[in-house]
Amino acid sequence: MKLASRLALVLLAGLVTRAWAAPPAAPPIPPAPPAGPAPTAPLALPGMPPPPALPDQAAYVLMDATTGAILAEKAPDQPWPPASLAKLMATYLAYQAIAHGALKLDQSVTVSTTAWHTGGSRMFLSPGQQVTVDQLLHGVLIDSGNDATVALAEAVAGTQGSFVALMNATAKKLGLTGTHYANPTGLPDPTMTTTARDVAVLSRDLLRTAPQVLHITAEKHYRFDNIRQRSWNPVLFHDPTVDGLKTGRTKAAGHCIDATALRDGRRLIAVVLGGPSWAASTKDIEALLDYGYRFYTNKPVIVAGRTLGTLTDTLTQPMVVPVAAARGVTVTLPVAAAGALTTRLSVAPPPRGGIARGAVVGTVTVSAGGKVLAQSPVVAEAAAPPAGFFTLLMRRVRAKL
Repeated sequence: MKLASRLALVLLAGLVTRAWAAPPAAPPIPPAPPAGPAPTAPLALPGMPPPPALPDQAAYVLMDATTGAILAEKAPDQPWPPASLAKLMATYLAYQAIAHGALKLDQSVTVSTTAWHTGGSRMFLSPGQQVTVDQLLHGVLIDSGNDATVALAEAVAGTQGSFVALMNATAKKLGLTGTHYANPTGLPDPTMTTTARDVAVLSRDLLRTAPQVLHITAEKHYRFDNIRQRSWNPVLFHDPTVDGLKTGRTKAAGHCIDATALRDGRRLIAVVLGGPSWAASTKDIEALLDYGYRFYTNKPVIVAGRTLGTLTDTLTQPMVVPVAAARGVTVTLPVAAAGALTTRLSVAPPPRGGIARGAVVGTVTVSAGGKVLAQSPVVAEAAAPPAGFFTLLMRRVRAKL
């Protein structure tokens, strides 16, 4: 063998040996993502256990459905893709249309080609098929059917475009400042956003105005056209106290759950956004619900129409008028503070012209641990017109004696 060939073989063997003995260095491990904001419990007292950390969730909110009080939150206003949680607003608008007589549950709807063509999760409608509004609501809330959602949107507003405009107008009216809709289904769109707080607020108003929605969201399965589908809400199969509401999942949104539970007559709403799996998000929903029911309670403290005190005005006749809260007040507070509530009545007579029955003349404030928990307007329970000249004169005379 020639010398040049031998040298080449030696060099090649050396390269192979070095490659085998010293593999290329592994790429550096990327730094862990920065930790998100710490969870907070706005009503918590010093010494109370902190709210669940839930590191797998990008954001969460735990709300009392009766009072609207936030019991725990993490990044509650973080913009997030809604995925199928957008269908909550579609459901809300459908029930609003039913309440106003523009739609009926047994009303027949013809499925359009547009609805049939909608991709993603389906109720498996067919073009030209006749379905009722009630069937569509089942398809939206149990099957999370995009075809059913579009058909429902068209039944309410005529077109998807008009329905989306109605969705955004209603979001603004409800104060959902972090929410914008681009379609009724939640299919991915870069302009679609919501927040954990907005989802909870919308859910609370849906439960307030259309509590019958729970008859649907509590169902674990739905059969339509000989196709039986399982509810997308995994918490229903884990916790018998949970009876709603909706889930959503896309690659960008993660596994989002909006759940509500009723335990011992008290309803909570828990929202988690961005979970890595249904199992993780279900576990985190349970952690939130358990925290809320264990450490917080509701207490009625003021009854509407019950006399709270009196208002004195030397310029009216009579001079002393009983006052009462315009509405009842129930507060959410830590269990440990249930016996430490303070109520403060603040009243003042109108500038002039006497006092009309039912006129707002002040406020009643409920506090615990230095935190204001609730306020209610106070109204006059009787009329008190301006006192006459001689009445005012006699009062001045008496005052000088």
